Amino acid sequence: MSFEPGQAREFGLTEVGVLARAMRRTGRPVVLVPLGVGLHGGHAALIRAARRLPRAVVIVAFAGSDPSLLIDEKVDAICTYTQDDLWPRGLRTLVHPVDHHLESVDSVAMQLTLELTLINAVGPSDVVVGEKDYEQMRALQAALTDLHLPVKLHGVPTVRTPDGLALSLRNAHVEESAREQALAMSAALTAGAHAAEHGAEAVLSVARSVLEDAGIDVDYLEIRGLDLGDAPAQGDARLLVSAVIGGVRLTDNVGLPLGIGFRNIEG
Repeated sequence: MSFEPGQAREFGLTEVGVLARAMRRTGRPVVLVPLGVGLHGGHAALIRAARRLPRAVVIVAFAGSDPSLLIDEKVDAICTYTQDDLWPRGLRTLVHPVDHHLESVDSVAMQLTLELTLINAVGPSDVVVGEKDYEQMRALQAALTDLHLPVKLHGVPTVRTPDGLALSLRNAHVEESAREQALAMSAALTAGAHAAEHGAEAVLSVARSVLEDAGIDVDYLEIRGLDLGDAPAQGDARLLVSAVIGGVRLTDNVGLPLGIGFRNIEG
């Protein structure tokens, strides 16, 4: 099997597994970036984070039809797949995570099963995902830990446009007339996070005020611990929000030093 780094050569599921095992035998980390059918700048950030790992071989699993961004980013290999490739007899096993009562647990389970399937097919030493879908990232970390899979997970901060909107396929589908509301959702998270030193109630009050002023009726607005359990009285936490805007259900989240505040974080 011929292989040249940075050439974005396409491999099937069986071939890419052989490549990954060969690279790992030489002591090189194999980094998987699991993607779906669409590509944007946030995905480019995931690939660049993967390429920063020393001597890494970057493999992108891609279910779409236009890999031009992957070629531009000079990934080492592309593993193209369809659901029929992954589960030729149909999906008969579903990995269910803990239900945190945020996103639909069935939707999280479907994506988690897909990610674990790709991990098992490719055999990487590392996996890179985005913090944009924070609950999904935590579900994957829990599965890797609980199932004793020898894979290290790397989370990459959400990439945003200059006005604060998170780069995502869903945000790209929001009607133009509703874009201001979409911006208000991310602004609410920022405003809430900057009230972190005053505690959880202050954070939620500030964020809720911004959302209400923009006429946004949320599905949820919650502060959780980093593991999505109860938020600490003081320490690292996550502020999460979801709402239907412009006919599209959007989600977003930010980290915050609860009970401490950004200006006091060094102390």
